Amino acid sequence: MKRGTGRPQRVGDQIQRELGDLLTRELRDPKVGLITITAVDVSPDCSHAVVYFTCLDSSHAPEAAAGLRRAAGFLRSRLAKRLKMFTTPELRFTYDESIERGARLSRLIDGASGTGKGQ
Repeated sequence: MKRGTGRPQRVGDQIQRELGDLLTRELRDPKVGLITITAVDVSPDCSHAVVYFTCLDSSHAPEAAAGLRRAAGFLRSRLAKRLKMFTTPELRFTYDESIERGARLSRLIDGASGTGKGQ
């Protein structure tokens, strides 16, 4: 995930806030469930946005991703009403494995250093 400081970064931050609100208040798809938007990367021309999400149960991720793909048009239309932009970015949802990977590495480090909970 490349992070910048210009307009695409600010648009991504705004999209992240608005999507979080839309997912909790307006999206009624039970297949999506409880997810967290971790980051949004917007293309330099602000025409596309990759939305990274995570969920508590990683086995639920494919089902949540499918639900988000189905709801992408609805979410984009709601974003268009909230954002003051000429063109609302096209949304593409991707499961963010970084939190799960970080927890796994932390467990491996704890086990290798002998500071695990079992000792």
